[in-house]
Amino acid sequence: MNRLLWNRPGPAQLRIDIMSNYDYQKDLELVWTHAVNMYKAGVGDPAEMFTREQFEYLASIGQGAQEFFDYAEDYVNGGDPTLGDVAAVAEIRRAYFIEVQKGKPSGKIVSPDDLPSRSAESGGLVWLPRIIAKARCKLRGELHRSVMYGCGGDRAFLKMCDVHPAELLRQAWIHDNDDRAVVDWVLKRFAQRKG
Repeated sequence: MNRLLWNRPGPAQLRIDIMSNYDYQKDLELVWTHAVNMYKAGVGDPAEMFTREQFEYLASIGQGAQEFFDYAEDYVNGGDPTLGDVAAVAEIRRAYFIEVQKGKPSGKIVSPDDLPSRSAESGGLVWLPRIIAKARCKLRGELHRSVMYGCGGDRAFLKMCDVHPAELLRQAWIHDNDDRAVVDWVLKRFAQRKG
């Protein structure tokens, strides 16, 4: 089923087959490019940035418009995360959404107050409990729209540990409900970097 993915003025009209698994990464790139261009053009609200069809497309792969907006905003303002980073995270979330959640959102939203504080620590690393909780919420599509997985604080922490955001998301899936295993994995990676 082809749908018009944007109808705003731009270099071209975009049609995407939202049912295509084969082309979903190409489609993600087109929506990403659109989001970046819209942000550069001064659009500062996801409700204005994306068309109904784009909202549907993002939902079909387990992504939220707010998080996609946040990624585009951070990219325009600081060059990070890149499309490659966003696509790597989206691949894991999409796979979990399709394979585990069978394409249905959990219906649960975790509020910012329910996350560990920014000063919480585990294994001597401040921020680690918070980012593990955020990774689990991102994996399940349960992050409140005001919380971004892969925000500037997350990226600084993960760079320090030499862990890509997609790798942590994968570990959250592999070690479902076993925070200690994820902590140990991060600590091992951190030690290798320091080594």
